[in-house]
Amino acid sequence: MGYARKVGWVTAGLVIGAGACYCIYRLTRGRKQNKEKMAEGGSGDVDDAGDCSGARYNDWSDDDDHSNESKSIVWYPPWARIGTEAGTRARARARARATRARRAVQKRASPNSDDTVLSPQELQKVLCLVEMSEKPYILEAALIALGNNAAYAFNRDIIRDLGGLPIVAKILNTRDPIVKEKALIVLNNLSVNAENQRRLKIYMNQVCDDTVTSRLNSSVQLAGLRLLTNMTVTNEYQHILANSISDFFRLFSAGNEETKLQVLKLLLNLAENPAMTRDLLRAQVPSSLGSLFNKKEYKEVILKLLIIFENINDNFKWEENEPAQNHFSEGSLFFFLKEFQVCADKVLGIESHHDFQVRVKVGKFVAKLTERMFPKSQE
Repeated sequence: MGYARKVGWVTAGLVIGAGACYCIYRLTRGRKQNKEKMAEGGSGDVDDAGDCSGARYNDWSDDDDHSNESKSIVWYPPWARIGTEAGTRARARARARATRARRAVQKRASPNSDDTVLSPQELQKVLCLVEMSEKPYILEAALIALGNNAAYAFNRDIIRDLGGLPIVAKILNTRDPIVKEKALIVLNNLSVNAENQRRLKIYMNQVCDDTVTSRLNSSVQLAGLRLLTNMTVTNEYQHILANSISDFFRLFSAGNEETKLQVLKLLLNLAENPAMTRDLLRAQVPSSLGSLFNKKEYKEVILKLLIIFENINDNFKWEENEPAQNHFSEGSLFFFLKEFQVCADKVLGIESHHDFQVRVKVGKFVAKLTERMFPKSQE
């Protein structure tokens, strides 16, 4: 009986090992190029099927090949001792294996190819790899496969039912920025689903903290902002970010154009919700915020920022909230808008902007702000 039991365990181990090897083979195939789908999110509602109609896709550039090679962590086997000939060969094989895995990630199969869409059984094996493996290049390839499959609506439910949400969310604790970014991408694609959002809300504070403390303009920070943007497409979970709005304004003022635009998409979602108006006005804003209104700033940044201010202005009844104005501290967005003369000087400074659309938008904003803050009844 003991011998039969041992044979049974060995057979089971061989079957599982073969399945895992096949799964890794499927993950690291690189014969066709693929652009990883990414749901950036934005304003919009979740449809009846639970998917956000405003989902977008973000293409990854093949130019990242060289930059990623210097950042990736290469796992070396314990026998690869430095200074020995065998160790040198083993380390070279490990580097080559990691390079092949990275290139397989960047040269992934076409979304229209059957090779990209994994069956539920294969998705289960991939999730097992994510849960059990500690090798960064395997985690990276496995997360890429999950991210590609999570771009399809029917797979979002399957991955959730297989227990994939907490498995992927656990990877957020890693210190490897490349693996963390891939985990955020998977969660971002999965979040374009109402039920998934309900379960992912418990990770929003962690994602928010990681996003605001990550290296400025890094890929991890952008991936975190995209996930938070998707999670705030509806009004249901926006209150979770109420205490972080000041940090978002700080990122907006300090970041590059890409970071600015991504922060603005998030703030625009919040500004469209009247229930978030007080939290937005209460947020501390950098003194440099007014200097963004200049001719050198990007047109799209100016326009989106003005839309946010317009939404806040429309949702806040200045004359009705006069007694509550003492609740806002100096340096808040409320005082930035309340000090009309300062704000007007900054805005009027770009009325001669070379872009006609910007000039029109500025004129409308100043007129509306004047009307709300200085109503005719007070004239």
